[in-house]
Amino acid sequence: MGGGSGDSSAVYEQIASSLANSQVFFSEPMSNHTSFRIGGPCDLLVIPGTRDDAIKAWLMCRELKVPCHIIGNGTNLLVRDGGVRGCILKMASGYAGVERNGSRSLIISSGTLLQAIVEASVRYQLSGLEFAVGIPGSMGGAVTMNAGAYGGDIGSLVNKVEVATADGATQWLSSNEAGFSYRNSLFLSRDDLLILNVEMVLEPGDGDRIHRVMMDHLNQREEKQPLDIPSAGSAFRRPAGRFVGPMIEELGLKGFSCGGAMVSPKHAGFIVNHGGATAKDVLTLMDAIKNKVHENFGVVLQPEIIVIGEDLEPEGDCESE
Repeated sequence: MGGGSGDSSAVYEQIASSLANSQVFFSEPMSNHTSFRIGGPCDLLVIPGTRDDAIKAWLMCRELKVPCHIIGNGTNLLVRDGGVRGCILKMASGYAGVERNGSRSLIISSGTLLQAIVEASVRYQLSGLEFAVGIPGSMGGAVTMNAGAYGGDIGSLVNKVEVATADGATQWLSSNEAGFSYRNSLFLSRDDLLILNVEMVLEPGDGDRIHRVMMDHLNQREEKQPLDIPSAGSAFRRPAGRFVGPMIEELGLKGFSCGGAMVSPKHAGFIVNHGGATAKDVLTLMDAIKNKVHENFGVVLQPEIIVIGEDLEPEGDCESE
């Protein structure tokens, strides 16, 4: 599947040919572009290399009635096995860069990987991003999801966000207008805004201390999380007053699997692709976990993983291995 009808293919070619500074792929397996290493083909995948190309591709999709999904580095994304009809605009990591703006501020292009931003903060001896070390996403994705860890989150550091709007204009939105809350922001529900740049304000700090705290966090991640196996990070949002991993572990579900998808034996809050997993496997496993947690704890888990695309077949059953 992929490429669509002849008419669709002509439209995709029209979009692709108008982009001078982008990587363009047709019928591209999204397993190549997600940390899960899962996903069917996308009709048209665009990785813009410049701000102008990002805006042009996005506006052309809107004008030509081509469905357009905006993604970052694909690190909290599950693409269904039937793939994605239309276009995926992958903002990481073609359109990237970090510029210092005064003593405390950084202007960051939306495609910039968090690792590069963390490294810049160490270089400039700016504190605040210690929690983000080891998070594999991009700036735009981190803002959209208000990524966080160890008591910190991206939204608390953002001063303003530059977006393109559906009429082709650009504007800056304040942090308040961006509506940050736990793993959420305005941008999750607004497909008429394209994140271009982010201004982040940090605090001056001691470079050695910043580096030491980051190393502590990184060591904790490596010790507790299955970083060596494909996953999309935490599978579920943290419910009020609870921790997801311990609930799943208490139910004896570590190592529980559906096909190639497994509850990580290292951290029960993660679902990993331990070999040939399909999106169907992951979704079936997530449903089984949700049902068991609700049945035993009365808690309704909400997914933290973003799911896009089309099914090939319905979810099935899973077994413990």
